[in-house]
Amino acid sequence: MSKTSTPDKPGLDLVAAVDLGSNSFRLLICQAYITPSGMQLRTIDTLREPVRLAAGLTPGKVLDEEAMERGLGAIRRFGERLRDFRPEQVRAVATNTLRVARNAQKFVQEAQVALGFPIEVIAGVEEARLIYIGTSHEAPAVSGNRLVIDVGGGSSEFIIGKGYEPKLLESLYIGCVSHSIRFFPNGTIDPHAFKEAELAARREVQVIKGRFSKSGWNQVIGSSGTARALADLIADNKLNGSEEKSTLDPLDNSGAGVITFQGLKGLKKRLLDFDHIDRVNLINLKDDRRPVLPGGLSIMLAIFDELGIERMEVSDAALRVGVLYDLLGRTQHDDMRFVTVEQFMQRYAVDREQAHRLGMLAADFLAQLPKPNHESRTDNLALLGWSANLHEVGLSISHNGYHKHSAYIAANADMPGFSKNDQARLAALLLGHTGKLGKLSNNANFTDWRMLFCIRLAHVLCRSRMDEHLPKVKVKNPNTETFEVLLDRQWASAHPLTEFSLRKEAAEWERIGYRYTLKLTD
Repeated sequence: MSKTSTPDKPGLDLVAAVDLGSNSFRLLICQAYITPSGMQLRTIDTLREPVRLAAGLTPGKVLDEEAMERGLGAIRRFGERLRDFRPEQVRAVATNTLRVARNAQKFVQEAQVALGFPIEVIAGVEEARLIYIGTSHEAPAVSGNRLVIDVGGGSSEFIIGKGYEPKLLESLYIGCVSHSIRFFPNGTIDPHAFKEAELAARREVQVIKGRFSKSGWNQVIGSSGTARALADLIADNKLNGSEEKSTLDPLDNSGAGVITFQGLKGLKKRLLDFDHIDRVNLINLKDDRRPVLPGGLSIMLAIFDELGIERMEVSDAALRVGVLYDLLGRTQHDDMRFVTVEQFMQRYAVDREQAHRLGMLAADFLAQLPKPNHESRTDNLALLGWSANLHEVGLSISHNGYHKHSAYIAANADMPGFSKNDQARLAALLLGHTGKLGKLSNNANFTDWRMLFCIRLAHVLCRSRMDEHLPKVKVKNPNTETFEVLLDRQWASAHPLTEFSLRKEAAEWERIGYRYTLKLTD
C-alpha cells in the first residue's frame, strides 16, 4: 500500500465504502494501515443521507421516480467526494430494496454513472457476512459465540460467529421502513397496530429461532442504524431502568451503547402515549428517524422476545466497515470468492484436473486477445477461472443439460463474497460454455462474449480430458464481432473429431451474428 496519500490526494491506503441501504445511503472513507495485530482502519470522512429508498417501493415492487431521484441526488454528491479515487480503492454495495425492486437495474445503471464506480447488489446472506466482518473487527474479543443483529430499512440480518468467522447467517424481509409503512401508514400509531407489527416480526424470527438458539451465544451486538437510534433514545430518555455501560465503548458513561429489553418496553409505552408519529415527544428523536421509529422498535421488541435477549450492546461498525475489510482482503489476496469456489468444488466433487486444464487454456486464450480500456483483466481472469472450476458442478444433478444445472446453482446458491452481478455473470458463462448460444444472444445484459469465446474454445479442445492431446492454438479478435482460431493443419488432420467440433462451433457463432473463422496453418 502507498504511504504517500493525504485526505486531499487519495493513495492506495485510502479506501471508501458506499452503502446504498433501504433507509440511508452512507459513504465511509478510511485510511488503512498495518499494525502488529493486523489491518486497521482509521476514519477520514463520512457522509450519510436519509434517502428512505424503501418508501418508494410500490405494491408491485417498482421503485417510484421520486425515490429514485432522492437516491441519485445523494449518489451524485458521493460521486463528487470520490472523484479522485481509483477503482481499486472503492467498493459500492446495494441491499434489500434494490434486491427486490423490479426496475432496480435502471436505477443501478444511472447510479453507477453518477457515482463513477460499479455498484454491486448483494444478496441477503452476503450482506449478513459483511455486517459480521465489520462488527467483529470493531468489537472486543469474547469467549464463545457472538450474535450480531442488524435491523435495516428493508431487511434484518442475523449472524452467529466466533472471532472474525461467521458461522450461521440469515436475512429476513423485515425492516424499519417497510414495517413502518405496512403497520403505521401515514404515521398513525395505536396499540392494535403495534401488536400486529410485533406479531408479524415474531413470525419471521420464529423461522430461525431453533437453529440460532441451538448454537447459542455469549454476546449480543446490534449493528448500526436502528440499533444505534433505539439505544440513544432509551439512554436520553432514561428508560433502561438502571445504569448501563457498554464494553464496546468503555469511555461512554451515558448508557447510549446498550439496549435492554426493559428499555425497549419503556420506549414502546412512551410511544403509545401519542396517536401520531409527528406528535411524539421524546428527547433527541431525530427528524429522519421519526417516520421509521415504530417499525424499527416493533421489530427489535419481537427479536428480543423471540430470542430471549435481555441486553444488547450497540456498535457503529456495520456493513460499510465489513465492505472495507473485505475490499482490503481482496487487495491482499485474501478474496472470499476463491474460498467459496473451493468449497463448491469440494461439495460437488469437481474433477479438478479437468477444471484446471480448462481454466489454464481459457486464460491463455484471453491473454492473447487485446485488452479493451474498460476491462479489468485481473477481475476477468478470476471470473474465467471460477467458471472453469465450476462448469461441471451440474453433473451432480444430471449429465443431460448439466450446463443448465451448473448455471442454476451459480445463480441461486448462497455464495459468500459474490455479489448478485458476480453470480449472474458466472451463471451466464456456465450456461453458455457449451450448447446453443441463442439463449445468451437474447440476453441484452450479457456482455462477456470474449470470455465466453475463450471458455467455449477451451471446452471443445479439452474434450479428451487429457493434457497430451492439447494443441498450440492462436486466437485473434480483430473487432468486437469477429473471432479467429489458428490451428496446426497436421494436428487437425490427426484429430478429425476436434476439427469437426470446431467447425460446428464456428457455425454456432455465425448463427447469432458473429464472424468466426477457423484457419488451418502449416
